[in-house]
Amino acid sequence: MHCEPSSFERETTFSKVQKSSLLLAYEVNAVGPILVIKHMWPFLKAGGCSETGRGFSLVANMSARVGSIGDNGLGGWHSYRASKTALNQLTKTVSVELGKKDNIACILLHPGTVDTDLSRPFQKNVPKDKLFTREFSVQKLLSIIDNVKKSDNGKFFAWDGQEIPW
Repeated sequence: MHCEPSSFERETTFSKVQKSSLLLAYEVNAVGPILVIKHMWPFLKAGGCSETGRGFSLVANMSARVGSIGDNGLGGWHSYRASKTALNQLTKTVSVELGKKDNIACILLHPGTVDTDLSRPFQKNVPKDKLFTREFSVQKLLSIIDNVKKSDNGKFFAWDGQEIPW
């Protein structure tokens, strides 16, 4: 699921927060992914992947470091940030339930700062070696997905495999 960046307000101050931006970001970034899991649940319960030898099904939701409450030192981007925090909480909660009763693990991934329209307004503040191409980011995230273990259920990983605090 993808929402055009122009649809999101990039609130740099609290005074710019609007109800419409909060609701749109929440619907796209939190509600949508959780409903996908809900509707895919029968297929996820069917089991792991024989090609990888993984004995469990895996859900990998795309989050962002800005969704971490513990790592929020900059503020701003209120709607987007809150929607990713909601996604993190919902995915963590689903991971507890599905991890107990089904053979399913759920993780969250932060792709890093990727050269897209969404990041363009603040790219000047990003060190050159920390602004990634889409291809680089996807490669890193696939590596995490390929190596995830059932014990990683409910965790939030950055592009480099480091766990991100909630």
